[in-house]
Amino acid sequence: MQKNILTKAYNPETFRKEGHQLVDLLADYLQDCMSQKEMPVLPWIDPEMQHADWKNFLDKKSTPLEFYQKFLDQSNHLHHPNYIGHQVVPPLPIAALTDLMATFSNNGMAIYEMGPAATAIERNVIEWLLKFFGWGKNANGLLTSGGSLGNLTGLLAARQAVKEYDVWESGVDGNLAVMVSAESHYSIDRSVRIMGLGDKGIIKLPVDDQHRIKVDLLPGILNEAKNEGKIVMALVGNACSTSTGIYDHNDEMADFCTQNKIWFHIDGAHGGAAIISEKYKYLTKGIEKADSVVIDFHKMMLTPALTTAVIFKNGKTSYEAFTQKASYLLNKKGEINWFDGAGRTIECTKKAMGLKIYLMIKTYGTELFSSYVDQTYDLAREFGNIVQESPDFELAVAPDSNIVCFRLIPEGITEHETNELNSKIRERIKIDGIFYIVQTVINEKVYFRITIMNPFTTLEILKKLLFMIRSISVDLSNKFL
Repeated sequence: MQKNILTKAYNPETFRKEGHQLVDLLADYLQDCMSQKEMPVLPWIDPEMQHADWKNFLDKKSTPLEFYQKFLDQSNHLHHPNYIGHQVVPPLPIAALTDLMATFSNNGMAIYEMGPAATAIERNVIEWLLKFFGWGKNANGLLTSGGSLGNLTGLLAARQAVKEYDVWESGVDGNLAVMVSAESHYSIDRSVRIMGLGDKGIIKLPVDDQHRIKVDLLPGILNEAKNEGKIVMALVGNACSTSTGIYDHNDEMADFCTQNKIWFHIDGAHGGAAIISEKYKYLTKGIEKADSVVIDFHKMMLTPALTTAVIFKNGKTSYEAFTQKASYLLNKKGEINWFDGAGRTIECTKKAMGLKIYLMIKTYGTELFSSYVDQTYDLAREFGNIVQESPDFELAVAPDSNIVCFRLIPEGITEHETNELNSKIRERIKIDGIFYIVQTVINEKVYFRITIMNPFTTLEILKKLLFMIRSISVDLSNKFL
């Protein structure tokens, strides 16, 4: 009789064998990365060719190990020190293993009985994070899947805090608005539009030459908004901005919000973790005055994506972002219990994302996270100084965090040609695969943008990047000079 396919698919010994093979593969890969083995950080393949290759592979006979190897070979290698691209961390090995446990156990977290251990673990993780803010026992929060959902959750709570409206019951009124930096992450703009406030609901705030919100202009902008009949429900500060890694003057902005009874939300998705560092927590000054804060564990806290904390100074407001009633989430008094999480997040069958953070804290303590922030921020400053001292390079702004924006500025070519040259150099670097960096546009100028996410990236590696940029420039120079 033919063996039942389900019995075969769930076979424990097969799982054991394939699991060991996968861990051995990843351990060898990690060793290669840490030893700086020569390998393409981004093994570039044209998107159409990549699609066709995987389409063909689907019909080929192969083992799971061959699939794992192929995927690894054709993926972006974040654990290699030459990865200095987007704000995605190379996950800590123990965090990845714990994520396997969370995935395999598959305990959802809509209500306590669906994921009892995961629910208690998440609360402990949030309480650990809250200690750095000094908010007291009334503070609260939750984990969700990414900064975009986190920012939306914080702003939904801000909307419910507007006394003139109950949007859940009455719908959206057209005169609610949010003040946001011109440097804010696109998820803020998107959140405002998702909430139905439209373009009129976004009040873009000008920034200074350091790309920080001009705090002195806030009173005038607020008065102008009021004269237009708008109700400003929130102000969003950056800690830090995604494009340049610069922290806003959040302390002054918090005071402005207090004086004007405006909800203060801080997008600390990338740089909020600096509050854990004794050396760099000064950058987050004012974050403790916020009403809500978002921090991504998968950016500066060595955690696999997606894992985001949304925390509230007044924990009761964390229940107000989503006020629709669902009887099975309520206790006998009609209240939502803290341990029934679906009342506070868009997600219902939420993954047990707190497990990996809990075990990282338990195994390595706070020092793990503070050391990581210190090391990557220190290196960005060292590299920034080298760029600043190089006559053929230019910094967009002195780095606050581990994000550095810089560009090559050869003599004798126009601004347009300089932009084109820097773009072509970045494209060549991407295709060559030795490094992975990205680019951004600031004040209509094209800059290379690196984010030092790997704790084993060194200053020598970054010097090699500058050498490569110069070499590619010489190779392309005949087109411009």
